[in-house]
Amino acid sequence: MNNCFIILAAGQSKRFKSKKPKQYINFKNKPLYQHSIDKVLKSGLFKYIILVLNNKNLPAARIHKSIKIITGGNERSDSSLVALKYVNKLSVKNVLIHDAARPNFSIKLVKNILNKLKKNKAVVPYIYSTDSIKYIFKKKISNLQRNKTILTQTPQGFRFKDLYKLAIDNKKKIQDEASLFIEKKLKVKFIKGEIINKKITYKNDISYKAIKYGIGFDIHRLVPKRKLYLGGIQIKSQLGTLGHSDGDPVLHSIIDSILGACKMNDIGQKFSDKNIKFKNIRSTILLKRIINEIKIKNYFINNLDINIITQSPKISKYKNKMIKSISDICEISPNQINIKGKTTEKLGLIGKEKAIACEVITSVLKYD
Repeated sequence: MNNCFIILAAGQSKRFKSKKPKQYINFKNKPLYQHSIDKVLKSGLFKYIILVLNNKNLPAARIHKSIKIITGGNERSDSSLVALKYVNKLSVKNVLIHDAARPNFSIKLVKNILNKLKKNKAVVPYIYSTDSIKYIFKKKISNLQRNKTILTQTPQGFRFKDLYKLAIDNKKKIQDEASLFIEKKLKVKFIKGEIINKKITYKNDISYKAIKYGIGFDIHRLVPKRKLYLGGIQIKSQLGTLGHSDGDPVLHSIIDSILGACKMNDIGQKFSDKNIKFKNIRSTILLKRIINEIKIKNYFINNLDINIITQSPKISKYKNKMIKSISDICEISPNQINIKGKTTEKLGLIGKEKAIACEVITSVLKYD
């Protein structure tokens, strides 16, 4: 596993036209660059993972401790060279270089590239263009044969020593590392790429349908000899919530609001209280299952607004822990969650400290 994966995320994103560089834009609940990190970590195929940013001090949420962050240059080729010079200090046989603006590549593609590197010095994925292609030279336009024209993708894989020598000697600006081999007429092994592995260049490349909303509500009676769970954390209390599961009204309301927004029925149909396998089950497990289900349908949470209605305990001192718990389960940023504590001014069952209720409004995005 003497491999290194370099993620280039130092671009200025001029064509994206945003105050925030596109690599930091939230895409499916993660900064764009985070998708590449997560896949490479999941693959378990790389000893070193290097993230090249345009400013070392910019916040990089959820960065794994094993990731090395370095500062890139003004152009893509500058950032690539900076990364390769850093890798030269390490003992690396193969290096894959990837543009953070391509979040949808698969681990299968990465494995294929590494496999082909056993007999090749450069391996580059490609697809054929679906558009007619013209070539402009000296103000004259010529037709190119579509079946003889390819579009290269990243990640691109190389034997490190061969790539490093070409990169150090190169004086030109390049758009990808394959260009270094092609310029010197060196062999490049081209392999079939992936249609889904598209590069995000413009704002409308991140397309989603209208925001959808769902409402969730739940109430549980407070009784002795039961634990009290709110928002996935245990609260110290002499009374706990009565329920078939652990009786967490916050997570139950979140589940119902998500299901409502995604038009996927309700919590009772998903996790019936007639089913023994859900007896005393933690609601964190139930919510995680729902998150996995909506991801398959390409839904992602945009925002959670939560009202916890209780006379006691007071919610304020538990807010941050609950937000952390919910953000981890839902795989969203804490900034996408708002929690408010409400009372009923000592009216009704809740006011008499005999019940706790919660209501949630969730907004979701469905990506194309």
